[in-house]
Amino acid sequence: MSLFDLSNKVAIITGSSRGIGRAIAEAIADQGAKVVISSRRAEACAEVADTINGNHGAGRAIVIPANISSKQDLQNLADETRRQFGRIDILVCNAASNPYYGPMAGISDDQFRKILDNNVIANHWLISMVAPEMVERKEGSIIIVSSIGGLTGSTMIGAYNISKAADFQLARNLASEFGPSGVRVNCIAPGLIRTDFARALWENPDTLKAVTRGTPMQRIGEPHEIAGAAVYLASPASTFMTGQTIIIDGGSTVGVGL
Repeated sequence: MSLFDLSNKVAIITGSSRGIGRAIAEAIADQGAKVVISSRRAEACAEVADTINGNHGAGRAIVIPANISSKQDLQNLADETRRQFGRIDILVCNAASNPYYGPMAGISDDQFRKILDNNVIANHWLISMVAPEMVERKEGSIIIVSSIGGLTGSTMIGAYNISKAADFQLARNLASEFGPSGVRVNCIAPGLIRTDFARALWENPDTLKAVTRGTPMQRIGEPHEIAGAAVYLASPASTFMTGQTIIIDGGSTVGVGL
């Protein structure tokens, strides 16, 4: 059996109608798993599920829409996955929000709360809904898509970076709690990736130039370049890895010295 074989596994991927989430869903399905495509818009999710089912056969992917800001929606996501697929083996918390760009002094309370609620608390909610069955089976993988923003300061996305730093600690805490039961919790920290979510950064020529100038690979990433790490963390290849973060940023956190 391949170290990366995910046959007979069931994975939920939030924010999987586009970008990094879609790339992860397609890659996990390629390794044999059944996948749940979830975001706010059912129509966008259906297009992804149709593509996966077209490639792998009917029933490989289903759509369960959910707004991560709604605890009720997330509970339905977990419950409906169990009803249709019978179990949950892999959870990828990918969906996130960032409604504000600018200095911290300019962010409203509502914007700050939305960032923390959607990027941290919603992950906590959904993990709490999914983890008990993994703990009972003594097997499972939870993956939080964080960001290298959680490792650095920023004058433009400071609140978002705070939330992503919190995700690192959420993974560490839960890894400690779930470790004795064999359930793993890890993060992926992408650098700047060409997604609609990050469009405000990479579409700005000055920002793009500033980011790539100090990046050894001298470019930004593409969504499919994040998906392999998710497959690794979901698969038997990573059964002794928990509480960790995989940084995928073209080397930008390393930087380019003189």
